[in-house]
Amino acid sequence: MSQKTIGFFTRLLDNVPAEERYALAAEQINKAEALGFDTAWVAQHHFHGDEGGLPALFPFLSYVAARTQRIRLGTGVVTLTMENPVRVAEDAVVTDILSNGRLEVGFGSGGTPRSYEAFGQQFAQRHALMDRNLGIVKAAWKGEALPGQNHLWPAGRGLELRSWQATFSAVGAEKAGAAGDGLMLSRTQPRPQGRTDASLADIQIPLIQAYLKNLPAHVTPRIMASRSVFVADDRSLALDFARTGLLRQVEKFRASGHTIDDSSVESLLRTFDVHLGTPEEVVRSLSADRALDHATEVTIQVHSVDPPHSFILRSLELFATQVAPALGWGTSNSADLRRKA
Repeated sequence: MSQKTIGFFTRLLDNVPAEERYALAAEQINKAEALGFDTAWVAQHHFHGDEGGLPALFPFLSYVAARTQRIRLGTGVVTLTMENPVRVAEDAVVTDILSNGRLEVGFGSGGTPRSYEAFGQQFAQRHALMDRNLGIVKAAWKGEALPGQNHLWPAGRGLELRSWQATFSAVGAEKAGAAGDGLMLSRTQPRPQGRTDASLADIQIPLIQAYLKNLPAHVTPRIMASRSVFVADDRSLALDFARTGLLRQVEKFRASGHTIDDSSVESLLRTFDVHLGTPEEVVRSLSADRALDHATEVTIQVHSVDPPHSFILRSLELFATQVAPALGWGTSNSADLRRKA
């Protein structure tokens, strides 16, 4: 799997009000398209703006679709456990039509546990909810009858072939593979007890293997590896941003199972699996990530460094024009667009 596309991911965490977050995220996606990025992904979060700034993915992606021409637009992810699956199916179809067929739909069973109550659901039931709701969404897209002998209109347009599943576990990877979906790997994961020194690749390669083992023989693998990447002209300035941004995350990540060594900014970079520095430094760092050897797409995000907007744009530029070419990533179309940017 040597040929890789490149993507941009955002949780819309710029430190400004919502209307400005949306404008800045749209500008970042426009920049990514101009630089030849193949995809742009946005995350869904409810109620807690410090975790993510976008509760409604499809209206935002429809807005972005009207401002872009080529870049594929993805949900990373729809928290399907807190959604009405028929409405998700409908909203995705309309967004796909408005984007001229550029939609990729990633699903997950995560979300903040305390958010479930507002949607009348229980966090403990998330895996069963995910299986049930995903089945309904895909049935609707395929044109199967819904209760009351209803059928989706507009029709599904093949979205079931552009479905992805995000997971932290081998069981989840097996499900994604068996369904013929794409596999979405996270930028960082809690280390299992007794394996605090394990690399992210040590954790994720078994997921990749489980996915591939269960993937039907006729289905082409789709493995998207999300990574925290901040490329800068000056490493010392990048470290200053990282120190501020990562320290904000320490207690939250400890509460979710991470073992955090916050004795230095370098230890925080290792703990949060952040690839940071000049283009040459980031090339070396990403080259050492063995999980990326198996990915079909590498999608970068600046979280949880979260530098200011202008530095995000510069990071995208440095990644697209220096890091990705050095690693041999991106499609031929991506390379053409990078030369024009």
